Amino acid sequence: MTDTNTTRQFWIQEPGLGVVRTGLLPPVGADQVLVRTLYSGISRGTESLIFRGEVPPSQYEAMRGPFQEGDFPGPMKYGYMSVGVVEADPDPANGRSPLTGATVFCLHPHQDRYVVPASWAHPLPEGLPPGRGVLAANMETALNAVWDGEVLPGDRVVVVGAGVVGLLVAWICTHIAGTRVLAVDPDSRRQAAADALGIPFSTALPDREDDPFGPASADVVFHTSGTPDGARSALAVAGMEARVVEVSWFGSRMVPLPLGEGFHSRRLTIRSSQVGHLPPSRSPRWSHGRRMGVALELLQSPALDVLVTGESTLDELPGVMAALARDGGGTLLHRIRYPGAP
Repeated sequence: MTDTNTTRQFWIQEPGLGVVRTGLLPPVGADQVLVRTLYSGISRGTESLIFRGEVPPSQYEAMRGPFQEGDFPGPMKYGYMSVGVVEADPDPANGRSPLTGATVFCLHPHQDRYVVPASWAHPLPEGLPPGRGVLAANMETALNAVWDGEVLPGDRVVVVGAGVVGLLVAWICTHIAGTRVLAVDPDSRRQAAADALGIPFSTALPDREDDPFGPASADVVFHTSGTPDGARSALAVAGMEARVVEVSWFGSRMVPLPLGEGFHSRRLTIRSSQVGHLPPSRSPRWSHGRRMGVALELLQSPALDVLVTGESTLDELPGVMAALARDGGGTLLHRIRYPGAP
């Protein structure tokens, strides 16, 4: 093998152990493109859970990434936030792809170069920095969640959990006319990011009945904390006939919920939101590609750079992933930078 046909990849060798391997880069086929990575991002909640080996066997197939290699719990190559530049096909006989030279987002694991179908390479809008473009998968998840929540003008919206997805959900909702939005997270370190995005923030739910966000007051509640306490808080703040949108994924953990108390008398609805499927009301008209296009356009705001809280190299990724899986407190999106990135 030579430098032109090899690639460096991050693999979960077994739960709790990550390694960087050298692999063979396949030839570029018809309707495929070769991408040289500039940045990849770590989905802290999902990837930490996967790194710890907490995917239940019943969900192995549902949780497969589009370009995953290997199987749960490992060895496997996993990830879905990659931004890179489409390079010319090294075989002149294949001609030049219309995407050659374009900066694109792809749902691909952490890897310095890769070959994918051209339809999976989404060009970044003009002016969108590639370092911010790694947030596209998070923005797509947040957009899908807001659709599932059916937020309307004037609604009171509470987001429990101010990680990347929670802050993006809250940020989108603040742009819906007349909404009042509150992000809640016990970690006060999330305050600065919320402030930068113009999102009202609290470390606890208000407990006064006369507070606009007091008990049983919200029209729509999004739970994104990934903790059982957060799920219970989401139910507590939901008003009469309100929707609680569960965006967190708990893997193999069991989550006890207070389905007594006021759950039935307030006629609450708990709805799961998962980015792998479009909401039924959208699916007749929308495709995953159309949704990704909107997610990329929404990333044009420079204020969103506050969501990137750290950066490392691919060689450092095994140690970074292990640290995040143990305790990711204070981390929002951690970005991996590759040679040649601006």
